[in-house]
Amino acid sequence: MTKLLDKPFKAFTIYALIILLVSIPIYFLVVDWIWVTEIDDHHEMTMERIENRFKEAHLSGHDLEAILNSWNMLQPSSSIMPITENIARPDSIYEVTKYNEYELESDRFRGLQTVIEIDKKPYLLNIETNVEEAYETIFAIGLVTILLYGLLVFGFIQLNRRISKSAWKPFDNTLTKLKSFDLSLSKGVEFDETDIEEFTELNQAITRLIAENVNAYNQQKAFVANASHELQTPIALLKSKLDILFQDEKLSARQSELVNAIQIPLARLTRVNKNLLLLARIDNSKFSDSSEIDFLEKIEKSEELLQDYISERKLTYKKEITGIANVTCSLFLAETLVNNLLSNAIRHSPVSGEIIVRIGENEIAFLNSGVERLKEETLFKRFSISTTETTNSGLGLAIVKEICKQNGWEINYDFLDHFHIFSVRFSKF
Repeated sequence: MTKLLDKPFKAFTIYALIILLVSIPIYFLVVDWIWVTEIDDHHEMTMERIENRFKEAHLSGHDLEAILNSWNMLQPSSSIMPITENIARPDSIYEVTKYNEYELESDRFRGLQTVIEIDKKPYLLNIETNVEEAYETIFAIGLVTILLYGLLVFGFIQLNRRISKSAWKPFDNTLTKLKSFDLSLSKGVEFDETDIEEFTELNQAITRLIAENVNAYNQQKAFVANASHELQTPIALLKSKLDILFQDEKLSARQSELVNAIQIPLARLTRVNKNLLLLARIDNSKFSDSSEIDFLEKIEKSEELLQDYISERKLTYKKEITGIANVTCSLFLAETLVNNLLSNAIRHSPVSGEIIVRIGENEIAFLNSGVERLKEETLFKRFSISTTETTNSGLGLAIVKEICKQNGWEINYDFLDHFHIFSVRFSKF
């Protein structure tokens, strides 16, 4: 993925490169035009100086002819030739490419051809100057431009890094605190102060949003806890009255069936209420009786409690021990975790299925045979029921999830080789 600051940086770099490429031919045309213009001006000045010097010298006859011969021989870049035709010629500026005997290569020459008057006679003056240096000049300019472009890009990179570290530091701090935010802790987030207006407004909006969610979450927890406490008394009264009614000898067979039918949903209601109270206690972190727990021992005790259930479903049960899982946590929560995972494995196993409990140094896993993968998106949600068991409250795995969350453990589900696998990985500190 591309960082936010890198996107404009790439655009600026590409734009600067395009401008550089376009500037090179423009540089060439501008420098060549300046060079040629200067040569033409130089030719005009040279022509006027030659004409004036000959006038001041007052040369004629044999002396003039000797000087002109010497001039044409010693000045290869210019020549003065007599004109025999009495025809007016306009000045002409031309360019020609010809062999340069000094550099032993063909060069570009800029020339001026004009008529001057010496000793009251017309002479054809021809002046040529090598303009090949324009190419060398444009090459030097192009090289300097490329070097400056490289320096510009290097500066962009350094500035981009500095801006990213300084200007975006408040955003990074906000993002880090949001990643570590846990709604179950019922605490807000305090963001660092910043002098950037947009980040200040962002932090204020997030603070308000978090405060509203924490308040709603606390109200929800309080409602669940209060409702569960309030339900305890009427549920206990209902169970007591049903027990008294069931012992009444005057009950008919039909009435006994009705009492039994009432006891089944009442048992589930009792279980739901008990689990809701447990979740409320876990959410409020009311378990401080931490001690070193031997999970092998807890698994064996849970196995004894559920042995009748295992035998009833004709399940094959075995343990695979590769290490000693000793972890410091609440005794009650450890027992609840093991009981819920083992009972969950029993419920999800088909009759005559298989259950495997693996115990390692830093992990415990409960495997039970199955046909297809469970829906992972709702697996650990509260009141999510994936079995037809009538006494199932839909809170067992949610309680396991909360216990792992409070202790910093990792709970995972997988389906491999027709086995459901629930594994708990303990944190090492």
